[in-house]
Amino acid sequence: MDAASLFDVKNKFVLVTGGAKGIGHMISRAFLVNNSGAAWGDSFDAYPDAAWTKLLTLNLQRVFTLTQLVAPLLEAAARPGDPARIVNIGSVDGLRPPPMATFAYSASKAGLHQLSRALARELGPRGITSNTLACGPFESKMMQATLDSMREVMEGEIPMGRIGTPEDVGGACLFLAGRAGAFVNGATIPIDGGLVLVSKL
Repeated sequence: MDAASLFDVKNKFVLVTGGAKGIGHMISRAFLVNNSGAAWGDSFDAYPDAAWTKLLTLNLQRVFTLTQLVAPLLEAAARPGDPARIVNIGSVDGLRPPPMATFAYSASKAGLHQLSRALARELGPRGITSNTLACGPFESKMMQATLDSMREVMEGEIPMGRIGTPEDVGGACLFLAGRAGAFVNGATIPIDGGLVLVSKL
């Protein structure tokens, strides 16, 4: 499998197609966002091997594969003082033990944070930065059931007093993609309203 089999290049935009659909999006030839995520909740005693296989593959291994495939495009787009950028969407659950029994999810996101640092070291000399956004609770399809049952509790725990919005993540991505983020490499930035600092959740 090569990059040509996964991507349909149109002007500056590269859309993920084929087997990697939904794993990442190249906003331009110089900016890759790895935004894969699936969760699996179950009790410790009942937690199945299938959860580990699915989540470690999707949340971690496929991110590496996609990055590996598009690295030549990113390297070609890099300019002196203006590197190509990779942003990996992680989770606060990869920074602290989560309150819910999502063992494979939190382990996969912790692994993603470390993978991002390894990529920063490996790809930095090729003109590519790699950073992670460790997101807290956000309005999303994956979070909807949890928000339906626990929104008020979660908002009470978050120092900013609210659930995150797509604009919060988008703004952080724009920072990392712009000139202000050109010298940021290997960072894990919590986008969580301060939840990880005080979390009982």
